[in-house]
Amino acid sequence: MTYETIRYEVDVDDRVATLTLDRPEALNAFDRRMCEEIRDVWHVVKDDDRVHAVVLRAAGDRAFSAGLDTKQSFGQPDMVWNHLDPGEYLSPKWQKLWKPVVCAVQGMCTAGAFYFLNEADVVICSDDATFFDSHVTYGFVSAIEPIGLMRRIGLGDTLRMALTGNGERVSADTALRLGLVTEVVARADLWSRAHDLARLIASYPTVATQGTVRAIWESLDKPYRAAMEQGLMYTRLGNPIGAAEVERTGIDRTTPPRIR
Repeated sequence: MTYETIRYEVDVDDRVATLTLDRPEALNAFDRRMCEEIRDVWHVVKDDDRVHAVVLRAAGDRAFSAGLDTKQSFGQPDMVWNHLDPGEYLSPKWQKLWKPVVCAVQGMCTAGAFYFLNEADVVICSDDATFFDSHVTYGFVSAIEPIGLMRRIGLGDTLRMALTGNGERVSADTALRLGLVTEVVARADLWSRAHDLARLIASYPTVATQGTVRAIWESLDKPYRAAMEQGLMYTRLGNPIGAAEVERTGIDRTTPPRIR
């Protein structure tokens, strides 16, 4: 498929799809077209049995993403109650995609870019990455992105980031300490490292990895006991299928593919 604002590729051998934000001249800020193209790609990934995991990355050196492109109109309808949250298009979880997503961040990551981080399953970054929330700097309420961010780094650090605006930037090392990312690598190694992680994840039965992703994410919206009951149901549904796939392929799962 051909897109204007993103690139989409599939490595059939590794069973990994790569989605690249491709508006570096606009710091990979998303407009309506990019949102719609990303939404469509999530459905392509969902329906492609060759793909078991996804790498989400961004072109250019300056920024992973500057969030919503404020130089363009997103095109909301006149009726305020019908306004759309762009995050619904950008979110694999809103699109009911449960294939694991590995997000690779370089350069600036600000404001609406947190939609991507908040919805990814594994987030890594390069040593030049910086994270900040610019909303209040320009008089905008920071509300949607922090709600997702709190699930990763907690209330205190989320509030600090939301309230300090452009005045304080979280470094890669601090992001690692906070749990916003799980690994920091050299810029030159970022994309290959993300692909290797996705390749490892994709080597396992997809019914197991998708069931794991879905069970964990859906538990965030449920009380503890209800989440445990639903998780048990998912194991009963998925385990027989995953175990049968391991038996059918005959692969020695005690020695999975090593990360290069």
